[in-house]
Amino acid sequence: MQSTTIKQVTVVGTGVIGNGWISRFLSQGYDVIATDPADHAEVRMRASIDQAWPALEKQGLAEGASKDRLKFEPNLEKAVAEADLIQENVPEREELKRKVLAEIDRFAKPDAIIASSTSGLKPSTLQADCSKPERVIVAHPFNPVYLIPLVELVGGKDTSSETIKKAEEFYQSINMKPLVISTEIEGHVADRLMEAIWREALHLVNDGVATTEEVDAAIIYGPGLRWALMGPFLTLHLAGGEQGMKHMLEQFGPALKLPWTKLVAPELTEELTDLVVEGCEAQTTGHTIAQLEERRDEFLIELMQLLEKYWPGANLNGKI
Repeated sequence: MQSTTIKQVTVVGTGVIGNGWISRFLSQGYDVIATDPADHAEVRMRASIDQAWPALEKQGLAEGASKDRLKFEPNLEKAVAEADLIQENVPEREELKRKVLAEIDRFAKPDAIIASSTSGLKPSTLQADCSKPERVIVAHPFNPVYLIPLVELVGGKDTSSETIKKAEEFYQSINMKPLVISTEIEGHVADRLMEAIWREALHLVNDGVATTEEVDAAIIYGPGLRWALMGPFLTLHLAGGEQGMKHMLEQFGPALKLPWTKLVAPELTEELTDLVVEGCEAQTTGHTIAQLEERRDEFLIELMQLLEKYWPGANLNGKI
């Protein structure tokens, strides 16, 4: 169901994340204007939408959803002029994002929401050059955006509560699970958790403890299965037996002081880079990236159906 206050959406930047947003917006029945100054951006964008569309059809399209409702407008001012929400996805460089967001702020309607897909920058930093910073917010998604429902919403020091509420309602209306984060922090929440595992994974490969395939298998067939349903806290709550987390902390709390993890990332040497690249290529021998993406999308659709069956809402909206 479309948001009653947001009718027109503009996507600025048509890389992987931007095209993911376009696919999701179109699948939910929105008119979308996309803009990107890069050469051949429109061709790559439409090819990306075509690739994502079968998965979206399988998941279920909203009434009126169509790829024909997408327009490419190379001129940024024209692209954002009538938008009710602008989703910014330019490369993760502070200077560039601030410059583009200030331009969007200058050209957009006064009541338009400006949402940045930044994975790490604070919204207060991003809104610093805007004349109407109260309508600037971080709306950080996860790849593939057209299927993964989580979107982290973070307001800056000047973001209004009305903007946050309006954004939350909008992203809920396009079948997403908005997580409103009350405190600004680099990397927000989910990326900080993923980064911790990523750093430790690099150490395990760098130290010759495990290959990339073995690290992936350790997650796939172990904690990853449980995390898909409950996350780290409730997983360990169940590990404590009848007393739950209380017993878990009493029994395993002392192990937190042991030097099991390294936290600081290893130096990304040429040797480590080769190990990681060669390992990933060996894992995917005989499969193209497109084939792997198709398999991933089919898996995610079925997994989300299971999640809604066993844990509807995942308690994000106060429901268990």
